[in-house]
Amino acid sequence: MTASPEAAAPLPDHLDQAADQAIAACGGDAREAVKALIVANDFLEAQLDEIRRKVSTGYARGRLPSARARKDETDV
Repeated sequence: MTASPEAAAPLPDHLDQAADQAIAACGGDAREAVKALIVANDFLEAQLDEIRRKVSTGYARGRLPSARARKDETDV
């Protein structure tokens, strides 16, 4: 059973607060805040890729791409 993205998304007020916090953490510079968030997102994607490589195919029950498919994606 999967949750819909709408149910998992924070309320708009929380998004505004989070955006304000990110900008404040970067000294009020919105451009620097965006760059910091992109770096953080790249880091999380790299962690997710590492975890996917470590999860066995049997455990994932075929829900993750095979190792060969992941290798082909990185070659593109």
